[in-house]
Amino acid sequence: MSPPHGINPDVPHSARVYDFWLGGKDNFEADRRVAEQTMAAVPGVRESARNNRAFLGRAVRHLSRLGIRQFLDLGTGIPSQGNTHEVAQAEAPESRVVYVDNDPIVMSHARALLTSAPEGRTAYIEADVRDPRSILDHPDVLATLDFTQPIALVMVAVLMHIPDHDDPAGLVKAFTEALPPGSYLVLSHLTLDFLDEETAANYLSATGGQAMHRTPRTREQVAGYFDGFELVEPGLVAVSEWRDTPLFTDSATWMYAGVGRKL
Repeated sequence: MSPPHGINPDVPHSARVYDFWLGGKDNFEADRRVAEQTMAAVPGVRESARNNRAFLGRAVRHLSRLGIRQFLDLGTGIPSQGNTHEVAQAEAPESRVVYVDNDPIVMSHARALLTSAPEGRTAYIEADVRDPRSILDHPDVLATLDFTQPIALVMVAVLMHIPDHDDPAGLVKAFTEALPPGSYLVLSHLTLDFLDEETAANYLSATGGQAMHRTPRTREQVAGYFDGFELVEPGLVAVSEWRDTPLFTDSATWMYAGVGRKL
């Protein structure tokens, strides 16, 4: 693909690396190189990425069937099959979705490809999750979502890109405090908890503890993001174990996943 204006194809980007793992075509040589290097160091990472994408669909479908009609999707990523609004509007065409990402290439694809059902509404804003007020106060967000009614906050594979010094727990709280009771948090996160000592050590050696600014966290840390929420069954589990059959059988599990209801 040719790089859009303002995009440096020589600098790998997490959204494009993820797109490669999902089988997409919106990536460059630098992204593919990092993706393949990571796959060599991290067995099962591509399968885990695809299971993570499948978790998004299962979670959105589950919440739609519970009556949720509003979704705020942070860290959208490059559009692939089973986007949030597609799943939600297949269940309830009147559903409203706001996509947020800080990558221009992601947003250019989103605006071109993510078309809402006529009964619902879909909006796209370019913003940084580390600045919650710029998102919560954005006119397109306020015009699309009603913050007096339950909203599902979607943070799938997002917080692992936020280093500790940016206070990811504080960011989650800033968003969830704006949601009314009965809202939901959909979240998945990179972890090393499920790995044997050798595999975890290989990962840390290959990435220096981070890969493309990815920070793995423990179950206790991930569970803390659900403060003020009641986890729905089956709780905080491996991403491939959250309801129904996984897309792939993980050779190694790299992600936690959970959905919680605000009390």
